[in-house]
Amino acid sequence: MKVGVIGCGNVGSILAERQKSFKIVAAYDSIPERVAAFSDKYGAKPFSDIDAFLQEPLDIVVEVASINAVKDLAEKVLLAGRDLILLSVGALADDAFRKELLTTAKQLHRRIHIPSGAIMGLDNVRVGKISRVDKLFLKTTKPSRSLNSNESVFKCLFAGKARDCVALYPKNTNVAISLSLACGREADVELWVDPKAEQNMHEIFFEGEFGDAYIRIRNLPAPENPATSYLAALSVLSLLESLDSPLVIGA
Repeated sequence: MKVGVIGCGNVGSILAERQKSFKIVAAYDSIPERVAAFSDKYGAKPFSDIDAFLQEPLDIVVEVASINAVKDLAEKVLLAGRDLILLSVGALADDAFRKELLTTAKQLHRRIHIPSGAIMGLDNVRVGKISRVDKLFLKTTKPSRSLNSNESVFKCLFAGKARDCVALYPKNTNVAISLSLACGREADVELWVDPKAEQNMHEIFFEGEFGDAYIRIRNLPAPENPATSYLAALSVLSLLESLDSPLVIGA
C-alpha cells in the first residue's frame, strides 16, 4: 500500500520508522527543510507543493500535521481521489467545514478514517448513535509541559463543551472531538493541568441505556513532542496496518 504523509514531524517519523505492510512513498510539509530531512532519512519523495504531492500514485493520504493543515488540505486530498486518515480531528469541530468535507467525500465515494488517537473505546461509544446516552464526559489531565503552562498547582483550565475546548487548546484536545463524533453527541470536557504529573491522562465517563463505563488511559508523550500522546501515533500505525486485513475488528 502506497502512503502519502502530510506532516513530517514526530508522528510522521514514528510511522516511517515502523512501516511494514505499507510504504510511505511521498511526504508533504509546508517547511521545505523539514520535508527534505524526512526524505533523506526515510526515502519518501519530498514535496512542499500539495498539488504536486497529490499527483503521486498514492493509495491513501495520512494527515499528521495540524488542524490548520486539515482545513487547508483535506478537501484537496479527496478531490484528488484519495482516501484520508485524519489525526488532527479537532478540525471537524467546525460544523460547516465538517459538513462540507463529508459531502465531498460522499459525492466522490471517498472515505475519511479517524484513528482512536490517545484513547480507547471509540468503537463502543458509537452505540450513542443508536441508543439513549445520558452522559458523555471527558476529563483530561496533562503535565505543565504538554500544555505550555506555567501553572504551579493542580488546576482546571477549562470546563465546558468539546468544541469550545478545542478552540482554546487545539493541539491538546482532539480526543474530545473524536468522542463526540463517535457518539453523535457533544462531550462535556474538563481540561486540567498537573505540574506533578509525568503522563497524559484521559478519563471517560459514559452512561446510557446500555449501562455505564469508566475508562482511564494514562499514556506517555510521543518522543520529541510532549503535546502528542505516543498512543495517538500508534493508533494511526495500527489503522494503516489493518486496512488490507480480511479480518476487521471493532470497526
